[in-house]
Amino acid sequence: MGDARQIDRAAKVAAHLDVMAVRYGSALERTGYDSVVIAAGEQIYKFADDNPYPFHCNPDFLLWTPLTDAAGSFIQYTPGQRPKLIHFQPHDYWHVVPRPAQGDWTSHFDIVVIHDADEAPRHLNLGASTAFLGDWNDRYTAWGVDNVNPLDLVRILAYQRAVKTEHELDRMRVASRLGVQGHRAAERAYRAGCSEYEINAAYMAAVGATPADLPYGNIVALEEHGAVLHYTDLDTDRIEAARSFLIDAGMRCDGYASDITRTYTWDDDDFAALIRSVEKLELALCQMVVPGTDYRDIHQRAHELVAEALVEHGIVTMSAEAALVGGITSTFFPHGIGHLIGLQVHDVAGNAADDQGGIIARPEAHPFLRNTRVLEEGTVVTIEPGIYFIPMLLEPLRDSDKAGAVDWQRVAEFMPYGGVRIEDDVVAGADGPENLTRDAYAAS
Repeated sequence: MGDARQIDRAAKVAAHLDVMAVRYGSALERTGYDSVVIAAGEQIYKFADDNPYPFHCNPDFLLWTPLTDAAGSFIQYTPGQRPKLIHFQPHDYWHVVPRPAQGDWTSHFDIVVIHDADEAPRHLNLGASTAFLGDWNDRYTAWGVDNVNPLDLVRILAYQRAVKTEHELDRMRVASRLGVQGHRAAERAYRAGCSEYEINAAYMAAVGATPADLPYGNIVALEEHGAVLHYTDLDTDRIEAARSFLIDAGMRCDGYASDITRTYTWDDDDFAALIRSVEKLELALCQMVVPGTDYRDIHQRAHELVAEALVEHGIVTMSAEAALVGGITSTFFPHGIGHLIGLQVHDVAGNAADDQGGIIARPEAHPFLRNTRVLEEGTVVTIEPGIYFIPMLLEPLRDSDKAGAVDWQRVAEFMPYGGVRIEDDVVAGADGPENLTRDAYAAS
């Protein structure tokens, strides 16, 4: 069985690299370049200090290799030739040197190991017909680097990244399983009465990660902190029998991200019932993730269902239709329904109409929607509806002519809980939605 899995994985890696070769080859031909050099990126140091920031690899580099710690390395791809990896492994006794490249993918590359960063240009073709992708470093000037991040090439490659190969989906399935492992541990820590800091530590231990390994900073929020959409403060104080707990956290596998949110209560109370309603509507929205669906339609449907939930739970006293027309749902659900996800947690080109710079506008009433594209087979998106009790947004509503449409006593009852959000990562599959998150929970 193990050998069969290894053969299957090797085949998927080979097929993935074939797809990358076709994509990059076509993009180079369309933009008039003969070759492309992709920089992994450089270690960046803090101002006036010799301590570096955590290294984050260029996603274009990770499309070709799983080397997430390859600072100072490069890939060159020239159509008709094997891709070349210039792998920087410094002679260094102060730090851990990146491991030699290994795995199924290495058989498809010509690999050159260098020990001095300035050896790289000797092994690269940096002529006038070569495009360069990645962050700029001043030492590249002496190398003769030109054509840095040409916009026409960048647009084509970014647009194509929305559709994942089977190899990429496999990496995202693993990232989902790791994320769920952490979420299970975090829930246990919450039930044990731990602080936000301690809950986050339990998550990190369960996934075996450092902060630099995460796709984004974990949101670990007890009670009112759940009303801060990107809360990352990690309070060290324990709250006895904390009313509610919202966690938005993911993990990476070979650079590919998962992004998962769950909300819990201490007691089976009215807020628990609200969580169940949000989960129900979230699952209905996940069923819309199929090829050919306009993602804006999912967002619109989310607001319709949120309006129904607000009425059901006595938060809004007018009809769901009137709450929707009046824009009241945006007070309680102020963000987009989700985003593309892959090598970046908010993956690129979410608002692209095509690969030439066209834009699909966000709905005027919903300026924070990160994805407006029609879903293609192999697209992966997050679905993350929520209902929040955010003082900054509620106060203008209370002072408006729509204030009578809200039961403010009911709002006051929910305020100490902060808010609820449920989030899954979903593939628009040929045979229907593949919910990476729910599958990972079912397997755990």
